[in-house]
Amino acid sequence: MKAFTQPLHDLSEYDQIVSDLAGQRTPIHIDGCIDSQKCHLISSIGEPYPFKLIVTYNEIKAKEIYEDYRFFDRNVYYYPAKDIIFYNADIHSNLIVSQRMAVIRRMMDGCPVTVVTTIDGLSDRLLPLEELQKNRCVFKVGDILPLEALSRKLTALGFERVSQVEGPGQFAVRGGILDIYNLADESPYRVELWGDEIDSIRSFDVESQRSIEQVDEVTIDPAAEYIMSVSVRDRGLKLIDRDMKQQVQRLKDAGNYEAAARLKQAVAELKDNLELSSAASGIDSLVQYFYDHTVSFLDYFTEKDSLIILDEPARVAEKGEAVTAEYRESMMGRLEKGYVLPGQTEAIYECRKILARMGSLRTVLLSTLSYNSAHIAVKSKYSMMASSMHTYRGDFQLLVKELTGWKNSGYRLILVCRSETRGKRLVKDLAEYDLLAFYSEDRDRVPAPGEIMIIHGSLHKGIQYPMIKFAIIAESDMFGEDKKKRRKRRQPASEGERIRSFKELSVGDYVVHEGHGVGIYRGIENVEVDGVAKDYIKIEYGGGGSLYILATNLDMIQKYADKDTKQVKVNKMSGPEWTRTKTKVKGAVRELAMDLVKLYAARQESEGYVCGPDTVWQREFEEMFPYEETQDQLDAIEATKRDMESTKIMDRLVCGDVGFGKTEIAIRAAFKMVQEGRQCAVLVPTTILAQQHYNTFCQRMKEYPVNIGLLSRFRTKAEQKKTLEDLKAGRVDIVIGTHRLLSKDVEFKNLGLLVVDEEQRFGVTHKEKIKKIKENVDVLTLT
Repeated sequence: MKAFTQPLHDLSEYDQIVSDLAGQRTPIHIDGCIDSQKCHLISSIGEPYPFKLIVTYNEIKAKEIYEDYRFFDRNVYYYPAKDIIFYNADIHSNLIVSQRMAVIRRMMDGCPVTVVTTIDGLSDRLLPLEELQKNRCVFKVGDILPLEALSRKLTALGFERVSQVEGPGQFAVRGGILDIYNLADESPYRVELWGDEIDSIRSFDVESQRSIEQVDEVTIDPAAEYIMSVSVRDRGLKLIDRDMKQQVQRLKDAGNYEAAARLKQAVAELKDNLELSSAASGIDSLVQYFYDHTVSFLDYFTEKDSLIILDEPARVAEKGEAVTAEYRESMMGRLEKGYVLPGQTEAIYECRKILARMGSLRTVLLSTLSYNSAHIAVKSKYSMMASSMHTYRGDFQLLVKELTGWKNSGYRLILVCRSETRGKRLVKDLAEYDLLAFYSEDRDRVPAPGEIMIIHGSLHKGIQYPMIKFAIIAESDMFGEDKKKRRKRRQPASEGERIRSFKELSVGDYVVHEGHGVGIYRGIENVEVDGVAKDYIKIEYGGGGSLYILATNLDMIQKYADKDTKQVKVNKMSGPEWTRTKTKVKGAVRELAMDLVKLYAARQESEGYVCGPDTVWQREFEEMFPYEETQDQLDAIEATKRDMESTKIMDRLVCGDVGFGKTEIAIRAAFKMVQEGRQCAVLVPTTILAQQHYNTFCQRMKEYPVNIGLLSRFRTKAEQKKTLEDLKAGRVDIVIGTHRLLSKDVEFKNLGLLVVDEEQRFGVTHKEKIKKIKENVDVLTLT
């Protein structure tokens, strides 16, 4: 990273900052820091320290810092905060725990790491790092492994025992075989025993159950942040029971018998859950009852080899105080109503205590403006003369003009491009304007004054240091921000959609009840039954009948259509009509299932065409995609390619909302198939959609020798005839069209891939024809 760090030594303040950090003359406050420049500075001054913690004020900013910091150092992790107040509502999801345990695992391994988090990520109480490290399990070939005792220990470590491992945090025991899936691992491990001795250890694929790699040793980390042994559980429940009795008595003395009963019931449920599962799920706000000694995540970073960075300390303190106040107010209100115990009001560390602790560590405060901290006593202050880069918004002439001026002034210039292809093209483009630039992957190559170095990577914003004549220009500065923000469009309620809230229903809407069919929602009525008044949902049916359902049983009905929808036939409550409809549907489903069985049996007997691995063209084509792919999109692309490169005939379904990149998955699959000398057909339900796809495919592939044809009503008969002839002769590589593609006079020379968009919108006859094509070609369905 000398290309980025070496020029900073020309700043008089920089060497003094480094000296202060080495001599532990901290905390230090540096103002004048902006955007991506903060990450640049942190990576430079933090180089001697293996463990770095960057604390900011909200999740959005944390993720932005995480993305920018990855450019300077790949060993960076995001540590998400947990909302202790509402965390129990999502206790079955281990995503947050997985992310946090990945960070903790790296720290237990002693590997250098930079962690980005928010101030509330430091507020919850954790077990000391040494306690977690002590409970790691190491399996080696030849070791003795008693499975029964191990099963109890794994459960205490937060693992879920299942019949077959399907996801992280699970383990299964079958005879002399132990399957276990670490939270932070990409694949599970299978430990085979000969008696009690470990005979072999290998990683395996969850779906196929096939072995991946044989290993001699594997380390299993706790699958939870808290370890629940029997002794810990019993001790905690004893303290909870004592605290509960005292609080129940206080509530009764205050005349609040309902709250007292509620608290007793909540504690009884907690006891049952812990005794059944023996795991530490849901005890985040009760942690003090179970453990004598807890620490903040901040305490995982020692003074000796760590560097703490506070991003915009004024906003961090403001956010931290707000979190503390919100938690205190919420817990006091819940305490009075019998929802929590007194000890739960102290389940987090107050912001002022966290900030005070930072003051005793090697801490750097970074801010854009000058700031006087009320919580941290700063020992020295520095100002950093840096500015954000001007945005050229695709005006290449202006970019060239400024680069020429900087080059003549002796600036060291680094241009950052998101792809290697674009970087190398930029070298050629600048050469046409007599600007000699060079592309390099060597980040230790320091550009000389007047040199333009182009490197591959991603930064949100560029940086300029006028005092030392050094500038880093991001691709977004040069060509504009090309990552369009995709808004999730709210889809109207469709047939069969589950109702999650009364807000989704209006009086007069049509709803479906499984037992009685389509009726009309008439609102909520308060009905008294046996002296007890409750709210009921009223549904009106044909013939004057009405059905009343408890308001708490909202899941028993589904929304069918809005009240403005015309020609909706309402069923009769006691009539046979709804029964006949269900019988008819069951028959249709059974018939469809038989057809699918026959189709997949035919496909199973045949072997599909095996595509080769990605070529240079494929990689270049994908790098030219003008947006940033989502993780789901990348996963779908990878899975599609894997199917195309296997011997089986592909039949993959990709689901996603409008605007979330399904078409790009099809484009890349089509491009891959075309490189194999085979054709691709894209089948869509409407003429307009065919034209849209045609335009998109042409735009993406305009730089490559790919012939794309269109069969739709937008083309004349002569044009369609020419496309059909070219298809038969193999001169059209990709054809896009509506049901015209299914007609008898369409012949392909060598069809390899069929892309079907929105298959559910085709008619029955069309679906039958699609089924015929599916028998021997790869199929990618988008919906």
